Amino acid sequence: MTVRAGREFLAIPGPTNMPDEVLRAMHRPALDIYSQQMVNLTDSLISDLSKLFATKGKSYIYIANGHGAWEAVLSNVLSRGDKVLVLESGRFAIGWGDAARAMGADVEVLKGDWRRAIRPDKVEARLRADKEHAIKAILAVQVDTASGAYNDIEAIGRAIKASGHPALFMVDTVASLGCMPFEMDKWGIDVAMSGSQKGLMTPPGLGFVAANHRAQAVHKKAGLRTPYWDWTEREGVEHYRRYAGTAPIHLLFALRQAIDMLFEEGLDNVFARHRLLGEAVRRAVAVWAEGQVQGQVLGFNIAEPGERSNTVTTVLMSGDHDPARLHRYCKEKCGVVLGVGIGELQGQAFRIAHMGHINAPMILGTLGVIEVGLNALGIPHGKGGTEAAITWLGESVRA
Repeated sequence: MTVRAGREFLAIPGPTNMPDEVLRAMHRPALDIYSQQMVNLTDSLISDLSKLFATKGKSYIYIANGHGAWEAVLSNVLSRGDKVLVLESGRFAIGWGDAARAMGADVEVLKGDWRRAIRPDKVEARLRADKEHAIKAILAVQVDTASGAYNDIEAIGRAIKASGHPALFMVDTVASLGCMPFEMDKWGIDVAMSGSQKGLMTPPGLGFVAANHRAQAVHKKAGLRTPYWDWTEREGVEHYRRYAGTAPIHLLFALRQAIDMLFEEGLDNVFARHRLLGEAVRRAVAVWAEGQVQGQVLGFNIAEPGERSNTVTTVLMSGDHDPARLHRYCKEKCGVVLGVGIGELQGQAFRIAHMGHINAPMILGTLGVIEVGLNALGIPHGKGGTEAAITWLGESVRA
């Protein structure tokens, strides 16, 4: 017996739910890739991506996922043997560093904690110790989707500036762009990258990179440049070079519609929506965690409340309880797909995404189903988590 007929709720942190308007935007014939319409579409998207990154620098579109955008960043500014400092707060900055190592960089990890965000003071101390300025680039993520950590990129940028170190500051915004504030130029970021499948509500397959004047200057001497990723190649006279070949036309139409929707809502309103819904999730998880009477089974992965992201919440499950059972129950019986624990948290956690095309009924429905699953499976938890989320929204969303 199930209660899962109807539309499935996708509560995984990417790919996220796509609006019907975005799906419809792709349902059209192919465009003449040599037309002025194609040129106008590209120009509008590149301009608006720079607005989303909040930069006066140049933006680029790649037919790639986030891992491809990682490689695009690295290949355009590094040479073999360059030293890279990776700021650990979960899986994804480490993954970016692994890509740099495979490409020939000398990678050092500033050891962090999967339960905490990056500490800016530790970054500053490490850079001050690098008297010879051997470190050429610093890699960080704004939100790590494995741990659920939110890193204060603005504070890290201030720490880098205070150290007086000239290394490029490079930031992954895959799980944050279009969901929460990001100010590339204001925060002293030299290169930023992102992907289409999370806050930008578009199918996987597009990667984005933005680079400022400092990064462009380093690019001229970079030894890892290859034709497909190369910024210089993509600025050639022929329009097809913007994509190193045939443009991903239908993904571009989807992205155009998605960005239009973000701007129509207003970025400040988008950010507020994510903050409110993210806090609703946290209120529910807090009740589940704090009201347990049979020992601590559920809890936040990120220990400090101020370091929990507005786009994904990672919930630890301890003891003899397997989060895979909850995942299966929610999906197979109720039609809600939760994120699984990944990396060091595999088999130890589940994740609730609250990013992109989401609203109150989607979040409350997801929380309600999780509570149904906790009850059905006999997993100890405090009662009234969904009610706490409802109360929070009722107090915070004004009539």
